[in-house]
Amino acid sequence: MAGPSKSLILDPALQKYYDLNANRYKYFRWTPRHAWLSVLYMAVIPGALGYIAYKTEGKYELRGKRRGDTVSEW
Repeated sequence: MAGPSKSLILDPALQKYYDLNANRYKYFRWTPRHAWLSVLYMAVIPGALGYIAYKTEGKYELRGKRRGDTVSEW
């Protein structure tokens, strides 16, 4: 028979994990590691990707060849 069971016993370790996950913001502390990771993910990686995109803009032709196009582009 399907449906809720009256004898359902919840695992205390899972309940503790769920509560911790729901209240994660209450247990967060800024540490040097957290600060470094935040700077890395919010500034360094987007900055590096932006720099690479800016330097290679227009350098590559990603459109496929079509009928009538010449084989060499240069």
